[in-house]
Amino acid sequence: MTEWMLNQGSRCRLHVILLWLSLALAVTPRSAHAQAPAEARAALEQLETAFTGIADSVSKSVVAIRIESRRKLVNPFGGFPFGELFGLPEGREQYQIQRGTGSGVVIRADGYILTNKHVVEGASRVDVVFKDGTQLHGKTVGIDEATDLAVVKVEPVTPLLPANFADSNKTKPGQWVVAIGSPFGLDYTVTVGVVSAVGRGGMGANEIEDYLQTDASINPGNSGGPLVNLRSEVLGINTMIVGQGTGIGFAIPSNLARIVSDQLITHGRVHRAYIGVGFQELTPELASHFGVQGKGGALISSVVPESPAERAGLRAGDVITRVDGEAIRESRDLQRTLLQRKVGAKVELTVVREKKERAVSMVTQERPSSGRATDEKPNAKSPKAPDTFGLDLEPLTKQLAQRLGYSATQGAVVTSVQRGSTAERAGLRARDLIVEADRKPVRGPEEVRAALTDGTALLRVIRDKDNSTFLVLSRD
Repeated sequence: MTEWMLNQGSRCRLHVILLWLSLALAVTPRSAHAQAPAEARAALEQLETAFTGIADSVSKSVVAIRIESRRKLVNPFGGFPFGELFGLPEGREQYQIQRGTGSGVVIRADGYILTNKHVVEGASRVDVVFKDGTQLHGKTVGIDEATDLAVVKVEPVTPLLPANFADSNKTKPGQWVVAIGSPFGLDYTVTVGVVSAVGRGGMGANEIEDYLQTDASINPGNSGGPLVNLRSEVLGINTMIVGQGTGIGFAIPSNLARIVSDQLITHGRVHRAYIGVGFQELTPELASHFGVQGKGGALISSVVPESPAERAGLRAGDVITRVDGEAIRESRDLQRTLLQRKVGAKVELTVVREKKERAVSMVTQERPSSGRATDEKPNAKSPKAPDTFGLDLEPLTKQLAQRLGYSATQGAVVTSVQRGSTAERAGLRARDLIVEADRKPVRGPEEVRAALTDGTALLRVIRDKDNSTFLVLSRD
């Protein structure tokens, strides 16, 4: 039953192919009916040969990873009278061995293997199993928290066969892909599907998210294994699913994986370039306010003090439309482009401010290893604002700023948002701090109410400490 469920996606695709062939036969002239089945069979056999060829060639570069980790046991009766009689002996630490499985792909002939951080993190022992049955002890040489990638090193007797990597920037939805790995410990399982989407993110699983989505069956144990194209090139590293058997899986793009793995091998950590801006998606409503409607871009919602962006004069409310001449259609394009730059690289930005384009130059610096304020997408009461908006505000005091964790010294704090109100639909939340209304500083609720007198206002809101975002609040 389990096998039947897991293969439903593949069977549905086969049914589509067979239906297409039957329709082709139905419209084929009668004189060609004898020849058509042979031609259709030949086409299917070519497709079959492509998949078996991919499985055979790529599997030589795929590994199964077995890990062991030690978990300290705690006496559940500790602290109770005579607890030592029922639980673990006092003064003696005991551990339980936990085992797990995952997948990986060889990236260098001298024994470097790429996998997911969550596969090997915390492991006391890592063993790597190859297709021919060879088993080698592995050592984790580096992990990257931001992308959930890790590199393991083994000492092979003979050179390994590294996989070839594709340019993931050229990936398009609808491309055939093959996933190879060890789901549920079933080594070298091959599943087939298509690229369902590119540039997926915003799921909160990792600090940096820019996934390829696929319907090729991926399950626990596939993590760290490759997603490959019809040329047997690695398009991505399988890393995450949304529920088992749903046909929704995600892979880290090969271009990002190569950058991270190269640095983990060379430095043991990733030196990542950044310019020091927080940014958000440019919705059509926001685009009309900032004068870039129809052009696309990334809206800067915050600028980090003393960062390259601040030194170059960038401000919250600027819209980045190009980086080194490359168009930025959506905010994730900015993140993807900056991640491919080196620390210390000069970048040329095209920025729209007050509906006018300007060129801005800056030099990247190393991105801090923690925090989300850098080149990331964000995540007695005063009188109530007009009832049609549905929010309560109060001025920011020193004590309130300390309690909420804000470094700002003035603004209007959202104390409550009415359910189903215009404010809730605009995205406002309790504890938000409004610091700008229609691009003017907000000292307290009065400035917010004044900006809303015409029925609409562009608000800059700080939430989650000092990460800010723009919202448009309009009367229904």
